Amino acid sequence: MPLGDNLGDKSDSRYCGVETEFNDDMPHVLSYNINGGFDFVVAPLMEPGYRSSLINNASRESSVLPFAGSDLVLSPAQWSSHVVGKISSWIDLDSEDDVLREDSEIALKQELAWASHLSLQACLLPTPKGNSCANYARCVNQILQNLNNMQLWLRIPLVKSDDDDDSVNGTSDGMVVELTDSWELWNSFRELCEHHSQLSVALDVLSSLPSVNSLGRWFGEPVKAAIVHTDSFLTNARGYPCLSKRHQKLLSGFFYYSIQIVLSGKAVHKLPAESSPSGSGQTDNYAQQAQRHEIRSYLDYVGYLYQKMEPLPEQERFELGYRDFLQSPLQPLMDNLEAQTYETFEKDSVKYIQYQRAVSKALVDRIPDENASTTTVVLMVVGAGRGPLVRASLQAAEETGRKIKVYAVEKNPNAVVTLHSLVKLEDWENIVTIISCDMRCWEAPEKADILVSELLGSFGDNELSPECLDGAQRFLKPDGISIPSSYTSFIQPVTTSKLYNDVKLHKDLLHFETAYVVKLHRLAKLSPSQAVFTFTHPNYSANKSNQRYKMLRFEIPIETGSFIVHGFAGYFDAVLYKDVHLGIEPTTATPNMFSWFPIFFPLRSPVYVKAGSPLDFHIWRCCGNTKVWYEWCVTSPTASPIHNSNGRSYWVGL
Repeated sequence: MPLGDNLGDKSDSRYCGVETEFNDDMPHVLSYNINGGFDFVVAPLMEPGYRSSLINNASRESSVLPFAGSDLVLSPAQWSSHVVGKISSWIDLDSEDDVLREDSEIALKQELAWASHLSLQACLLPTPKGNSCANYARCVNQILQNLNNMQLWLRIPLVKSDDDDDSVNGTSDGMVVELTDSWELWNSFRELCEHHSQLSVALDVLSSLPSVNSLGRWFGEPVKAAIVHTDSFLTNARGYPCLSKRHQKLLSGFFYYSIQIVLSGKAVHKLPAESSPSGSGQTDNYAQQAQRHEIRSYLDYVGYLYQKMEPLPEQERFELGYRDFLQSPLQPLMDNLEAQTYETFEKDSVKYIQYQRAVSKALVDRIPDENASTTTVVLMVVGAGRGPLVRASLQAAEETGRKIKVYAVEKNPNAVVTLHSLVKLEDWENIVTIISCDMRCWEAPEKADILVSELLGSFGDNELSPECLDGAQRFLKPDGISIPSSYTSFIQPVTTSKLYNDVKLHKDLLHFETAYVVKLHRLAKLSPSQAVFTFTHPNYSANKSNQRYKMLRFEIPIETGSFIVHGFAGYFDAVLYKDVHLGIEPTTATPNMFSWFPIFFPLRSPVYVKAGSPLDFHIWRCCGNTKVWYEWCVTSPTASPIHNSNGRSYWVGL
């Protein structure tokens, strides 16, 4: 039974599981827990006392492995939808005891082979027993090479001590592991397994939590489940289980990032007796208490937290299908946009409201009130598309009582057809002149007071706004106004295992050297963004080169711990006119605007950064006769190759 209804949320986080002990009566295990309100069980597949070395050679061939029942005791749909296999927790593939190590390898392969036979969607692997896990990772990596679609969840305790002393921590399956920072254990294991996309994490959430910065790293990792032990719950004033404020916030994060909750352990709260009327009602109440799942009160509390979450805003619901979906950036000069693309952008009313505000302020500054009825402002919309900026400019003129004459310049002949229809429909023929021409080639009959454009890309300048506006600047009077007047790109390092694996699927250099437009979701932002390139218009400087270079040093708080960088997220912020701005940089982003998703610059090999070490990033904006491109690299703590040298993989055509 899902935890509840949350508007717009169709993710896996609606489903809650429960960790069970070994029981060879799987139908009973499943029915008891499903009827108790859980959606799936995390159940051992093999009798925990079984060891291969205890079976003598004579009986080995005829013996039947002590699995938890035949595959026939549940339907294929039940196995697939309601059971996550739990690999035996005694397994220790890096033990110094040869017999235990060999038994562990045999058991791991037997249990995962059985899970694959059952078509389970996932199996929970036990936590590595020590800091060395090379043999364990080797065996898992071998299995991953030939695995079906099953995910392997590596159980990792959510631990990071605040000092350099080793701390001893228990996982909720009773195993003891010495760890300072459990992320290091996970990172070592996944590096040994070559960042395999079917290897993910099940976090053991304990009663104490690491710092907020340390926790944030995990949201960029492939965490599929969070195992919350009943020992981690506090008791509220009414005697029922509840979680600390920090645990509540963490679970809200898990819900948001589609991470499933699994409850583990026995009931440790003695619940208050429910008041009920005397007589038969009391008997019924006792019967209900007897039938009720022993940890149902913990499940009810998790459900309460889920239902307490704010529903997704309308914009986020609209963007759900775009989350972490890699898109190649537009080639606005080389290609003509399609009607569907225009329509999507035109629906962004917030953007055009900002443009209208900017044009209104510019008109008022340009023409004093006493000259409003006698002076006509020449306004040019360069890259007019199907006319939304023309409409916004005319509305600004009406709002301010200014007279304007509009030139709408558009190179796409298909959009020009729509523009002509719009002008005729709105009766703008005496105000708007349509120019079907590339702005870089047009010879204007007169100079403009105001030049309006919407040529910005996700990184500000990545759709060639500087080149286009430098070319169109000749239309502008010496004291003319450009809207936008300036824009700045921003960048920050991120952990995003999801995007890294999606790029890696292509198995080529080209895709690792391409900057993607993407609605970022499953990622950890490791440091605040920093400004990269700024362009100002009109640009009257003597050196008009649009080539740029920037080196940025990111200092990450030491309490974050070590982390891995899969790439860099890019944004922009634009000043349209004076105090009117729009942008997508996270700290200043224009609310409810969806025309731009961030840009993502991937790294061919993830970069490991030790706690407290700085991260040095370099980026170049390069200009040729026919194209503009970016090159980027990391030089500290280790050097990466320079990506996209000479624009060999990704460029924007002039």
